[in-house]
Amino acid sequence: MNDATHQAGTADRRTDWRERRGPIAVLTGAGISTSSGIPDFRGPQGLWTRNPIAELTANYADYLRDPELRARSWIARRENPAWRAEPNEGHRALADLERHRSVRILTQNIDGLHQKAGSSARKVLELHGNMFEAVCTRPPSRCGWTGTMREVLDRVEAGEPDPPCERCGGILKAATVMFGQNLDPEVLGLAGAIARGAALFLAVGTSLRVQPAAGLCELAVMHGADLVIVNDEPTLYDDLAAELIRKPISEALPKLAAELAAAAPIG
Repeated sequence: MNDATHQAGTADRRTDWRERRGPIAVLTGAGISTSSGIPDFRGPQGLWTRNPIAELTANYADYLRDPELRARSWIARRENPAWRAEPNEGHRALADLERHRSVRILTQNIDGLHQKAGSSARKVLELHGNMFEAVCTRPPSRCGWTGTMREVLDRVEAGEPDPPCERCGGILKAATVMFGQNLDPEVLGLAGAIARGAALFLAVGTSLRVQPAAGLCELAVMHGADLVIVNDEPTLYDDLAAELIRKPISEALPKLAAELAAAAPIG
């Protein structure tokens, strides 16, 4: 055993998961985008590690209750580095792998970098939504407005610290899933189906602390997939993994994708 990888020793696992044929599911978290200049949340230099108060802006109940918190959230959205970010080697490696294997990406990220790197939009499932759209918090039966984030941020820059919905006067937010909100049942159902059907399940750059996304690892293993975790820090699912890879993602993922592309035909 070395500090880069750890092979699981259970007798019912294949000796080399790289040779598995069949679909590949990839769960990605904030760690895959740090090399693009977007900080993660819980890492040593994470956004919430350095500023715990910032985590409050991700809580739905607090957001609805506190207009000052919403004003801070709109400033944070306007200054989000993801507006200027470009895909890195990890994103591009997964996009390239799609040309050789059947790949579905289940991303917890809201930055759109997988699609920007060339992954097919229909092959990327955004579990937590995306930062480029805005929605009214009132339900469709009462409003249901949706629009671009850019048009709302233009109103912020014009002097509205907490722009209300122009249709109904309700509270606006990014089209992302906040703490205290449930994932879209249709999205979660599709994610579960992808996990159950995977021969190989990669968890890349995610702390695997946020449910129900983290539970997709266990679901995949229960249905016969080999789990490979690429992450700097230990996770609660390490014991289920066929292999743990502790190298930097932008270094490890291109090598891993190349091995998988060469090992088996599309399937």
